[in-house]
Amino acid sequence: MDKVTISDAVKYIGVDDTDLDLFEGQYIIPNGVSYNSYVILDEKTAVMDTVDARKSKEWFENLKAALDGRTVDYLVISHLEPDHASNVKALADAYPDAKLVLSVKAKAMLPQFFDIENLEERAIAVKEGDTLELGAHKLTFVMAPMVHWPEVMVEYESTEKILFSADGFGKFGALSADEDWTCEARRYYFNIVGKYGAPVQTLLKKAAGLDIQTICPLHGPILKENLEYYIDKYNTWSSYEPEDEGVLVASASIHGNTRKAAEKMAEILKEKGAAKVAFTDLTRDDMAEAVEDAFRYSKLVLCAASYDGGVFPPMEDFLNRLAHKSYQKRKVAMIENGSWAPTAKRAMTGMLEGMKNLSICENNVTIMSVMKDKDIAAMETLADELLSE
Repeated sequence: MDKVTISDAVKYIGVDDTDLDLFEGQYIIPNGVSYNSYVILDEKTAVMDTVDARKSKEWFENLKAALDGRTVDYLVISHLEPDHASNVKALADAYPDAKLVLSVKAKAMLPQFFDIENLEERAIAVKEGDTLELGAHKLTFVMAPMVHWPEVMVEYESTEKILFSADGFGKFGALSADEDWTCEARRYYFNIVGKYGAPVQTLLKKAAGLDIQTICPLHGPILKENLEYYIDKYNTWSSYEPEDEGVLVASASIHGNTRKAAEKMAEILKEKGAAKVAFTDLTRDDMAEAVEDAFRYSKLVLCAASYDGGVFPPMEDFLNRLAHKSYQKRKVAMIENGSWAPTAKRAMTGMLEGMKNLSICENNVTIMSVMKDKDIAAMETLADELLSE
């Protein structure tokens, strides 16, 4: 996949960040992330977003090289989040005649981030369907509120049929990383955008009316081929439908006994013909990946130890994250462990009750300290119910 070449008139001027350890202060990014930015060179020039402050110097160098002595006529601001908009003021100061093109909501929010002189004179606040003529190229603005901030918009360039998709169709991973798109795009989507499925569906419906040949996101590679594949993934993800038939077994174990039961449950599910069984140790594995897998598969098994009259905190954290991201349309089974007064199932049930369209298995398993033969028999029964239609 050619990750950066767009066309003679549309240039990539973004920057890789391979030194950042946590994206948004919480998501592990072993292969870094890209901050994407573009410039359209026509009778007028338009810069499409800036980058994070961590990479300001490299970005300005890329911009100046692409401009090759020309000036900036417009800065299009799709999204005000700092990883994309940190250099808005710096660009406005460097090119004092440049107009700032942004949504009405973004214009209202901009002073929260920057004090830009003559903002009223320099800002062009656009609405749904407004256009900007650059010469042979023309941008049409499409509002995308709550994907995933309220001020977001995307832009469609009709001559080359390019969708500048803001955070939509983005992924973790620097462009220099050689990795599959789907896994890190899925982890990115569900942990960053996942709560806002309905607004994403609205945007997809708008995009369906456009002839799109290239998608230029603000993170990750430029997408040029098999666009139906990427759009189909977004349609599945944003409608909260399972992507794959399968089961995620999620374990939260204190001393290892609950993990042994979770591993046994995974083994039983495989023996009974589950299409796919994934396993996550919530005490050690990347929580964002566990969330990703919970949304990926059609079924979920929660295996947790009781703790302080509730449930072991890694499981509580996991369920809180699922609730926050609007987890729904799945079948869920529970296995609890406790040495004197098991409380994990009650706590997990209480958290699940706040989620929509979940099917909770009637059978459940309560282990008292260490898994016994009777517990394995109960897990067999639970697996049968979970895998039944």
